[in-house]
Amino acid sequence: MAAVYGLLSGDRRYAEAGNAHPGTVISVAEPTGYFITAVLAALCLGALTYVVMASRPEPDGLIDAASFRIHVLAERLSVGWLAAAAAMIVIQASHDSGVAPSALLSGTGLIDAVGASEVSRAWIVVAICALLTAVALRFVTRWVGHVVLLVPVVIAVVATAVTGNAGQGPDHDYSTSAAIVFAIAVAALTGLKLVTAVAAGTPNRAVSVTQVICGGVVLGYGALLLLLLVPGWPIGSDFGRIGLGAGVVVAVVWVSDLRNLRADRLPSATANTVAAVAMMAATAALATLAASTAPRLLTHRFTAWDVFLGYPLPRPPTVATVLSLWRFDTLIGTAGVVLAIGYVVAFVRLRRAGNSWPAGRLAAWLIGCVALVFTSSSGMRAYGSAMFSVHMAEHMTLNMFIPVLLVLGGPVTLALRVLPAARDGQPPGPREWLMWLLHSRVTKFLSHPMIAFVLFVGSPYIVYFTPIFDTLVRYHWGHEFMAIHFLLVGYLFYWAIIGIDPGPRRLPYPGRIGLLFAVMPFHAFFGIALMTMASAVGGRFYRTLDLPWLSSVVDDQHLGGGIAWSLTELPVIIVIVALVTQWARQDRRVASRTDRHADSDYGDDDLEAYNAMLRELSRMRR
Repeated sequence: MAAVYGLLSGDRRYAEAGNAHPGTVISVAEPTGYFITAVLAALCLGALTYVVMASRPEPDGLIDAASFRIHVLAERLSVGWLAAAAAMIVIQASHDSGVAPSALLSGTGLIDAVGASEVSRAWIVVAICALLTAVALRFVTRWVGHVVLLVPVVIAVVATAVTGNAGQGPDHDYSTSAAIVFAIAVAALTGLKLVTAVAAGTPNRAVSVTQVICGGVVLGYGALLLLLLVPGWPIGSDFGRIGLGAGVVVAVVWVSDLRNLRADRLPSATANTVAAVAMMAATAALATLAASTAPRLLTHRFTAWDVFLGYPLPRPPTVATVLSLWRFDTLIGTAGVVLAIGYVVAFVRLRRAGNSWPAGRLAAWLIGCVALVFTSSSGMRAYGSAMFSVHMAEHMTLNMFIPVLLVLGGPVTLALRVLPAARDGQPPGPREWLMWLLHSRVTKFLSHPMIAFVLFVGSPYIVYFTPIFDTLVRYHWGHEFMAIHFLLVGYLFYWAIIGIDPGPRRLPYPGRIGLLFAVMPFHAFFGIALMTMASAVGGRFYRTLDLPWLSSVVDDQHLGGGIAWSLTELPVIIVIVALVTQWARQDRRVASRTDRHADSDYGDDDLEAYNAMLRELSRMRR
């Protein structure tokens, strides 16, 4: 389908976008390459996901024989994925520049063409991730290794999705966030269908539940992307008709999976094969959409707002605008809502089972989730994408305030108390996966107090004082990446300091307080450096954006430095209060155990004295 589309669209596809035609070979190779790489990436993601969910690891963590067959499949496919992604770098550069590959490869033209094409650079990221996956799969045979390898595969799946249609034009903040979730869900669903049909036979229940969730996500986020990328009624263009056709295919597969799940029956091998073929067809349709330009981008008259932000900001930020300007983040904002609902459901189940759970932990978690939604979806994010000062307030909230509240919620402890253990003869479930992950070497390394400390204090310097920020600030996916990164790094650090959940071997309380205060000079110096710099961090982007009511980009950075320097105090106060409270509770528990032990010893002494007296009386009688 992808090759036929490339052949039939011919000059028309390039003329609509205003690009030169690079030749029939590239016109066919680009959508075909999208399809091949998408299928191979989906197979790798599906294989790794299947191993994580369906394997029965040995006590030392090695996966079982059945899962190892899936591992070998992923290992072989990853090599082909690498080759296809490498070829797509040249194909995409030729497609975007309108120059034949032979001409690009004959001199330095390829470097210039790749540098001018965002999608070509995305294919470089895909190739690097595929290379890491292919090499690692040669050596990784343990369960936790497959969990870690999901990270580069997911990055590769997302890379091309955020640099295509979804990352361009008006409202691209909405479409970029939606494309991230959509691409992951499509790849996971397609990969699981193909893996279960080709190599794994009948899937277990966990895999079936995952497929149903992914199908629902694909339909919901796919509809949102169509509304954003196709103006008016979707069937008015080839782009819309192909998108609707892919949606119908996914809907049929999803309804079938949902019926099987509700009836508590697993699909047969034949049904898996049919569903896998259907998802291949849907992937081919989506590949043609990825290789073409969305109708909205062809008809819309672009402004600087559309190119750099996706929305206008005609007024300066005020308390009213920050509170009233909402652009809901369909990635992080949705995650905040889902985390809040999941925690409440677990809390209610625990209480209904007759077990208690501190209300303070519930309150901390929910406040943290509300703060996460507000930070990612309110005017703080809208203005934070355009102004360094507001961005720094967003960064500090995500890095130093929200993680404290989430850590104090104790989500892992709650999950372990609610999730049922797998029965004898059944494959491991979420509770077992969580336990393995908690006790893995990767988690122990990342959550070690000193490692968490280095990541926490070093991340701002690496992000803001290197060219990394110049790239991340330009794109909405960059803001999403920074938000997730700073949130996770903050969570790791505060988990080591005030964590309630089981985890790293923590320092004594005086050591934790010392580690907390050791952070303050680094953050203070970071803020002071921003306040005193004569050049602007990310200055090229901010000056190009040219906000009409922002007189000086450097002055705005100085304000951001002051925010970074001053906002460290409130989180430190909260953490100190939590530390002192935990320390006092531990002392009370130790004192209580000591008193009980002393009482027990006192009772034993009396009993021993009484027995000695009886022995003496017995001896005297003799």
